[in-house]
Amino acid sequence: MKKKQRIAVAQMLVCAALWSTGGILIKLIDWNPFVIAGVRSLLAAATIGIYMAVTRQKVIFSKNTVISMFFLAATFICFVTANKFTTAANAIVLEFTSPIFIVLFSALLFRQKFKASELAIVLLTFAGITLFFITGLQGGQLFGNILGILAGVFVAGMYITVGQATDGEKMSGILLGQLLTALIGLPFAFFTQGTVSVTTVSAVVVLGVLQIGIPYIFLGLAVRYCPPLPCCLIGAVEPLLNPVWVLLFNGERPGPFALVGGVIIIAAVTAQCVLQAKAPARESAPA
Repeated sequence: MKKKQRIAVAQMLVCAALWSTGGILIKLIDWNPFVIAGVRSLLAAATIGIYMAVTRQKVIFSKNTVISMFFLAATFICFVTANKFTTAANAIVLEFTSPIFIVLFSALLFRQKFKASELAIVLLTFAGITLFFITGLQGGQLFGNILGILAGVFVAGMYITVGQATDGEKMSGILLGQLLTALIGLPFAFFTQGTVSVTTVSAVVVLGVLQIGIPYIFLGLAVRYCPPLPCCLIGAVEPLLNPVWVLLFNGERPGPFALVGGVIIIAAVTAQCVLQAKAPARESAPA
């Protein structure tokens, strides 16, 4: 694997690790989900804006950045709302149907043909995630589960559109997506109620800066050398780490199904990294 690809994989692993804190932090905040999404993205936009200013990147308005903006905002709103209407485990599992949608969108829109090994890894990853949360998937509410699946659809669109954008457009699309989410979510603060405390404010600051602000900077850098499907599969480490935070902060221990599912996920992601190392990146990226 080339040095730049190794760095991209490491950046995606950092993304997944930080993203994995989202479920438990969102549960700590009793605000309307649109307000949570709005404040979180406003803080993330400030973080990304500072990074762009330091690296002297200009905000670019183009077709790619506008499409990226839409998919990002839809992802954020659907995922946060899903966490309020179903279990955190359900929301994460259903969001990670995204590799399947990447394959479908790439095949239908770009006429891309995937190798049998890539399709097998997608199915293996999804099977591992489902097994990992087999007990949690029984207790969710229908509306929240539907939002979780929609988040998966939008995540797939986000990976593809951000991956297709030029290097100058990638960070702009991510910044605009955060700003659009803030624009949609913040007005709900004027007619909904929620507790303002040290816990809620601390949680939302961590969500904005560490859970999506810094990770999306890494995502914008990683997608230059890591195609959409491998990025998404490496991101499957997120649901794997989620129970770790639950164990540390709530004392809940994963069962045998969770352990088996974790092994499957690690094996699938490792296999994808090995395949990516042996094949040129252009063979996996949308045409």
